[in-house]
Amino acid sequence: MLFDLPDHASLYDALLARDATYDGRVYVCVSSTGIFCRLTCPARKPKRENCTFLETVGECIERGFRACKRCHPLKPMASADPAISALLTALDERPEYRWREPDIEKMGFDPSTIRRSFKRQFGMTFLEMARQRRLRDGFETIVDGGKVIEAQIDAGFDSASAFRAAFAKLLGKAPGRLDSDPILFADWIATPLGDMIAVTSQSELHLLEFADRKALRTELAKLDKVAKGRIGIGKTSPSRQIASELTAFFDGTLTGFETPLAYHGSAFTKSVWDALRDIPAGETRSYSQIAETIGRPTAVRAVARANGANQIALVIPCHRVIGADGSLTGYGGGLWRKQKLLETERQYLPLITDKKS
Repeated sequence: MLFDLPDHASLYDALLARDATYDGRVYVCVSSTGIFCRLTCPARKPKRENCTFLETVGECIERGFRACKRCHPLKPMASADPAISALLTALDERPEYRWREPDIEKMGFDPSTIRRSFKRQFGMTFLEMARQRRLRDGFETIVDGGKVIEAQIDAGFDSASAFRAAFAKLLGKAPGRLDSDPILFADWIATPLGDMIAVTSQSELHLLEFADRKALRTELAKLDKVAKGRIGIGKTSPSRQIASELTAFFDGTLTGFETPLAYHGSAFTKSVWDALRDIPAGETRSYSQIAETIGRPTAVRAVARANGANQIALVIPCHRVIGADGSLTGYGGGLWRKQKLLETERQYLPLITDKKS
């Protein structure tokens, strides 16, 4: 900790007041937009429940948030050091490039100085910032049957331990601890709303979550127990099917998913998930409406808990549940994604109407 953070209420008040006291010491990450800002940002203030306050830019970036284009939280660091400004610009121009220390030297900078400067300003080095964007490549190398060392190289990690740590932070296990003869397989699927992790058996989809969701590691740990540690990486027929269906979904040509699902929950929870799947694309329901649908009108809170326990996002469409007053309410993948999903599904209404007629 750089200093003791005040409580959430105090920081939110400081955000509303645009209190410069915390400038450069605390940043606000807004789940509804996926953006992080300085507390002095002139943009419209987010709702209290959508705010998370972190001490460093590095923490914000690690959690998948993008820098605000109005208050430019990276600008003070860049302005203070021309080298940082040049490297941030280069990274934005070539995010896919595997940056290494010789590249820094070619730009006329001393790698050790750059390392210290980025660590001081962002809580991570420039190479760590760049490598975070590359982890997906390493994952896909293993999916395609490549060795861990090949995955490490493809991901642009010079250190095997750093690659293992980054990998474990995502999946809860380092590559070497994944089962070589798994019964559950993790796969990486890119979507317009962010990368997703799918876990499948040879016959069913067990999990589908956005890679940046905080609960992902907990959900994977539960599946690991179910599989008795036999989780690995690879593609299966269900993972290929769901990847294809997700492409069609975001293209606006798919009104329902057909990938076979494996439910992990109580009988009541499963009944809620079935009710969610019965909500047509382009429509929404409240918790109380779902409770009525399953014949348990007084079990509204239990319905909400079952909704939150869903670990097969989009396919079991918990994003179609809104508050009784029409508000979006919470969503594990972020309210900004929920809004985008509902907007995406509005395009399905003509298709559904045509089918009915």
